[in-house]
Amino acid sequence: MSKPALTAAVTHVFQSGGYFAGLDYAALMQALYGVGPDLGEVQALRLADAVQVFDGVRLALYKNPKISLSYAEYTFQPLFLDEITLPDGTVIPERPAYLDIDEFIADMWNKGIRFGIDVAAVKAAMASPKADRITFATDLEPEDGKDAFVVEVSSDLHRSDAPKARADGRIDLQSFQNRFPQIKAEVRLLKKEPSVPGLPGFDLAGRRTEPAPPKDLTLRFLAGEGTEAKTFDDGEYLVSTREGFLSVDAKSNRISITDKIISLEGVSGRTTGNLQLAGAYEEYGDVQEQRDVTGSDITVHGNVYGNIHSRGGTVVLDKNLVSGSVHNVAGNINIAGVASNSVIHAVNGAITIQRAENCVISGVNVTVEEASNCEIIGDVVLISVAEGCAIAGRNVEVESAGPRRRTEMIIYVLVKDVTQFDQEIAELEARVAAFAQANADSQQEIDRISALPDVRRYLALAAKLRTQELVLTPEQGQFLRKIATAVAEEIKAIQKHKLDWQVGQTQHTLLSERLARVIEQKVEAAGIARCGLHMASGETLVRTMPFVADTAALRQLPPKDLKQRLRGTPTGGQLLFADSAGSLDWHLNPRLRPTP
Repeated sequence: MSKPALTAAVTHVFQSGGYFAGLDYAALMQALYGVGPDLGEVQALRLADAVQVFDGVRLALYKNPKISLSYAEYTFQPLFLDEITLPDGTVIPERPAYLDIDEFIADMWNKGIRFGIDVAAVKAAMASPKADRITFATDLEPEDGKDAFVVEVSSDLHRSDAPKARADGRIDLQSFQNRFPQIKAEVRLLKKEPSVPGLPGFDLAGRRTEPAPPKDLTLRFLAGEGTEAKTFDDGEYLVSTREGFLSVDAKSNRISITDKIISLEGVSGRTTGNLQLAGAYEEYGDVQEQRDVTGSDITVHGNVYGNIHSRGGTVVLDKNLVSGSVHNVAGNINIAGVASNSVIHAVNGAITIQRAENCVISGVNVTVEEASNCEIIGDVVLISVAEGCAIAGRNVEVESAGPRRRTEMIIYVLVKDVTQFDQEIAELEARVAAFAQANADSQQEIDRISALPDVRRYLALAAKLRTQELVLTPEQGQFLRKIATAVAEEIKAIQKHKLDWQVGQTQHTLLSERLARVIEQKVEAAGIARCGLHMASGETLVRTMPFVADTAALRQLPPKDLKQRLRGTPTGGQLLFADSAGSLDWHLNPRLRPTP
């Protein structure tokens, strides 16, 4: 029988003046409303022992309940039946009357209370000798369902903030074991658990009250870069599509797998500890004091008070570097804010800083907008305003330079020591000069002998005979032979000097070419060395600083040694500028040998 049909049948019994004797009220509620103990699969449901007629005399014993918004109250008190006289004249005196739970349920049904009677409470009140007002029926509030949610199905999602164990067995209390988990490709990360509908409620009249519908979620809305939602036989999962680092957007809750670690919490002893990272890193918070971040291609959008160590890529600091350090082995360093009391070192890269104060800076190319009381070294150094700095570079360009309080302003132009070429150049120049002089002496002697009258006459006749300008008679030929015999010794001397000149000229050419090659080697070895000082705004010194090896050896000096090298008493070198005003545009000419 359907629930509406059963409800109609029960109502018909009660409204026809009957009631159910031995009624199982819980079974009735389960059959009509699905509330109460589960009856399972049953062919027939036993609700009561019998259907009996509701005596009108007893019906008068049941009063109207007090019905409120969500509950009903009833006052139970001792009752008496009035004295009655039977038709045969028998008098039945006044006597106590007792309410019946089955009659009570039938009467309440007809008075609109068809759900929620507390049978145990009603029975107890009926059995009590004292008058009592109780709440005997209440609404059943609908039971909310369960919203859809996700559960973690991969242990790789969990960070480990336990202290890091070192390879030697010691514990590093400054670092966490695994702050940024790395995820493999095709790993199930989250599983969607579907929503569960709630249970309906019922008011006293048996009217159904629906629960609020549970909330659903769309798993693909949680999929960020490197993840996607996939449906399998056992449910819907969020799966990684690439290998990388886990990133969760706190605002959108999107989960991404990226090739770089993105952090919003900052680096401190509380949040991350020291970081040893395998890949790129982007931090939106601050790096606190004494915290170390090691990785590659590091970007920090907050302030840095600790130490950045990069194996390569570009280190970008969007704000300030204060009492910290940045070291990049194979890449550039860009600092958009102020660097103060810090060490910045790019082994094989460029450094760009907006403003630097009390810093030690070393790199291949160094560009600083404003520098104050800094020690700076690089192959190329470009500075707009420098105050109280010690600067060294192969190619130095400073717009304005001057001292700061008691700190002097000094610029060193790094000039490679190429004196090893000078001795060979000097020897070659001496040999070239000696051959040039010997050749000149030979030519002078040839000219002297050739100018003798008999020799000049013979040479002139011999030249005309060779060109057939002159044809001699036999008598003239005899005369020429006499002249030749007379100047034979002079002619031999001319031939000897000509041979000496030819040999000397060949040696002179070979040595000159070798000299030119050695000079070019010296120029190439010396490289560029220049200084452009556009304006001195106070006492400024510019000197050359000779160095033997590559400038990398100077740039890799520890900060303490570098400061000592640039701030110590200069040795060697040449003073190029020492004035409180003016400018300088100096270029090294390595073709010139220093004068002793």
